[in-house]
Amino acid sequence: MITQERLKEVLSYDPDTGVFTWLDSGKVAGLPHTKGYLRMSLDGGKYLMHRLAWLYVHGKFPDNQIDHINHGKKDNRICNLRDVTGSQNQMNRGVQSNSTTGIKGVYWIKNRNKYRAQIKVMGKITYLGYFVDKMEAARAYMLACKELHGDFAHG
Repeated sequence: MITQERLKEVLSYDPDTGVFTWLDSGKVAGLPHTKGYLRMSLDGGKYLMHRLAWLYVHGKFPDNQIDHINHGKKDNRICNLRDVTGSQNQMNRGVQSNSTTGIKGVYWIKNRNKYRAQIKVMGKITYLGYFVDKMEAARAYMLACKELHGDFAHG
């Protein structure tokens, strides 16, 4: 496993841009990974760049997962990264690609001709009510999200 010391021997990291560059060539380090993150190989190991950014700045790998606050998988600015549990990371997920409303936590219920707001916490779905107006349902979701998740309410 690579150390902060070794990382700083071969790479430079700009916390304001999130970009790593090789010290010997000045070239940008990292290539896209299949899941959209940036990854690189170093000393026989393969590393996700956001985890290396954490190591570079904090001197150790994160204890848990790294959450990209703004959902930008290639945005490795240190201000965009936080060490979170898997559950917390899921709270910051965006709208599902199959969403018919385009709003996280809000679903159109055809047989009721209304929008339903719901939130999932620790694997359990809590229904927040049915609403005629989509934005009312969105407000109900956001209020519940802030109450239950605090800092992780966006997404």
